[in-house]
Amino acid sequence: MTVRRAQARPTLEEVAARAGVGRGTVSRVINGSPRVSEQAREAVLQAIDELGYVPNRAARTLVTRRTDTVALVVAESEQRLFDEPFFAGIIRGISSELNATGLQMLLALAQSPDEYARLEHYLTGQHVDGVLLTSLHGDDPLPAKLEAGGVPTVLGGCPPGLSPVSYVDVDNRNGARQAVEYLVEQGRRRIATVAGPQDMGVGIDRLAGYRDAVAAAGLPELIAYGDFGEASGGTATEELLALEPGLDAIFAADDPMALGAMHVLHKVGRRIPEDVAVIGFEDSARAPLADPPLTSVHQSNEEMGRQMARLLISRIQGEQVAAPVVILETHLVLRDSA
Repeated sequence: MTVRRAQARPTLEEVAARAGVGRGTVSRVINGSPRVSEQAREAVLQAIDELGYVPNRAARTLVTRRTDTVALVVAESEQRLFDEPFFAGIIRGISSELNATGLQMLLALAQSPDEYARLEHYLTGQHVDGVLLTSLHGDDPLPAKLEAGGVPTVLGGCPPGLSPVSYVDVDNRNGARQAVEYLVEQGRRRIATVAGPQDMGVGIDRLAGYRDAVAAAGLPELIAYGDFGEASGGTATEELLALEPGLDAIFAADDPMALGAMHVLHKVGRRIPEDVAVIGFEDSARAPLADPPLTSVHQSNEEMGRQMARLLISRIQGEQVAAPVVILETHLVLRDSA
């Protein structure tokens, strides 16, 4: 029987010898230090490629205290994560920004107190370099605990009751106000809203924008609440029709709820937009495919993800962040439903 020895992995010293530089220079190149000449950097990278050298990540982590991993925490169920296009856009934006840095993204879901406790213990245990959080509800203690534990944290959206160090959001209130103002301009006078959860900043702000517009027009408020899911939009629309059978417009706080509203309107024989105009918020990929195509307030979920990642990368690298809060503009995209 012939026994073959596995080929030994190339060492840092072998890379240094091949490149004609010292061991410290190789280490600085691997760790991305700017204190290396371009000539030396090219020589080291060429030697790494020729030898097939793979850095020992565990040893590097002990020295640099860096894991090259960031966590994206979504405070929703797995079904909500994969059903709603909002999260796909956020993840694409984050991934595209991280690709150029060598940072890896860890996706974590948390809903129950036990899940949060385990997640907090993991995230503050030097397993990640930073954390991105989105879809937070209420006065969530996790962001403050992470910051207190020295873990750079960036939020997608700002929940009520929190004053985070850094977050990215869209101009929810103004976007909602523009949508309802457009309905007023079109002559609609019984304008209802399917509002989002009121333990989320986005739900509060979009309802406030609706209220701004109907108050300015001297119109009554017609409000029902959903959870940003399509089924809840349908249920809320049934409530609104019972409350005001003559309603002639619905502004839903996101596209899935708007699509749920349209389904119920079709079911009860209300024509869209002749009898009831419908506007959503997000301008998701499903909006132009609806019957009729859905008018919606556009927000760029991918850009939101990119901005979140950029802020977190800057904080991880210890840079002074000039604008720790980023608010993205919105605009109304007109289609046949309104």
